[in-house]
Amino acid sequence: MRAAPVFPLAGWRVPKLAVYVAGFVPAIWTFYLGVMDRLGPEPIKALEQELGLWSLRFLLLCLAITPLRRAAGVDLLRYRRALGLLAFYYAALHLSAYVALDHSFDWIAIGRDILKRPYVTSGMAAFVILVPLAATSNNAAIRRLGGKAWARLHRLVYVAAVAAAAHFLLIVKSWPAEPLLYAAATAALLAMRAFPAVLRRARSIPAPRRRRALTS
Repeated sequence: MRAAPVFPLAGWRVPKLAVYVAGFVPAIWTFYLGVMDRLGPEPIKALEQELGLWSLRFLLLCLAITPLRRAAGVDLLRYRRALGLLAFYYAALHLSAYVALDHSFDWIAIGRDILKRPYVTSGMAAFVILVPLAATSNNAAIRRLGGKAWARLHRLVYVAAVAAAAHFLLIVKSWPAEPLLYAAATAALLAMRAFPAVLRRARSIPAPRRRRALTS
């Protein structure tokens, strides 16, 4: 199967700073709506959920970059670091709203939530995973860790995406279409990224051993 031609969009590259500026527009708008008392009857909950949802969206955009390159030949690799950091920043804002506004820094209640509520446990797990990924999203960290070790560490983004999707799925009392769609998108993107690697491993196995593996 021939790979799609790659179009690096060299003629109209968007500056990375513009990605960050555009990425923070939803947060600014959401905080503005909160200040103007336009977030509905439960403004703190609405603020938390909107910030968390944008974190998941940016995570999914990160996961979509490689499949998009393979399938459509559109190379957005240079923006993956910015999108990953935006996912972390929104997760940090989401967590800050939960800690400061929802629980007023009541660490005992927060700890109890983490232990007893699966949606809080999965959300906290996603954030904890994103912390080292954000801290090493720079060229100095790549040089210090080495390319292979850095790449292994950043594969944890897959686990973070699953935990974040589970967090969104579990946080709702009923299961409307939106969290199910995000969970399905997460599963599809992970499958699209994993399939080529599985295919390469299968092709690297010598034919006699592959036949034995299939018949065993």
